[in-house]
Amino acid sequence: TMPSIFSYQSAEVDWCEGNFERSAVIAEYYNTVSVGASGGQAGARRHSALPLLLAGIFSTYFHMTLSYVGQLLDELSILWTLAVAYAFWYPRVYFPRCIKSRKHFFWLSGVTTVISTLMSFIKPAFNAYVLNCIAFHLLYLTWRELKKCSDKRVHRMAAVMVMWWVLAISSWISDRWLCGLWQAINFPYFHSFWHVLIAMSLLYCCPLVIYFDVSYEMPSFKPKLGYWPSDSWPVVVPYIALEESHKQC
Repeated sequence: TMPSIFSYQSAEVDWCEGNFERSAVIAEYYNTVSVGASGGQAGARRHSALPLLLAGIFSTYFHMTLSYVGQLLDELSILWTLAVAYAFWYPRVYFPRCIKSRKHFFWLSGVTTVISTLMSFIKPAFNAYVLNCIAFHLLYLTWRELKKCSDKRVHRMAAVMVMWWVLAISSWISDRWLCGLWQAINFPYFHSFWHVLIAMSLLYCCPLVIYFDVSYEMPSFKPKLGYWPSDSWPVVVPYIALEESHKQC
């Protein structure tokens, strides 16, 4: 008989970490814990807070159970989080010619996401590869925007973001393709590294997106990049401050 879609280990994907080695109820202990350790991003971004929070919850559930439903919830929550980010922050200058307003782009994003959601049920194991490929489009957009920007601090932030992303995707690919090697040396934890490293990349990505968004949507303000608590600290949280470029009448 076909196993229940809610059953433990009914997912099409099983990551490299051994199952139920450190807990009788948590399938992948370190993968589950690392999601929580990297989940502090959700509260910091107004438009994407709820999608990011749900993505963290569903990812935790997936790695805890390795269930088919958990896998779909994990992947689709990431898809919808990306859809929200695109809908709110995608620069108007890059809209397709047939799109005349942000409202129309909302509809395009929504329809595209619904179609992608339905297609995700065809081969769920393939979804993660497609979602990771979206990063290349984001990197392309970042490159386009950096060509227009002369602020060295912004270029440095983009470089740090890319560094964290390269480390993150390398960890993801290593866990997926070199699992036998890591299991042989008893270190199958690269997917948990992915969770933390991609969160670090998002820590820099989100302010970068906001910086470019302010430049387009709030021309009366000048975005200024800052770091909390100080530029000199080895570990910092980047943020965007707004300065009036000229007085309003």
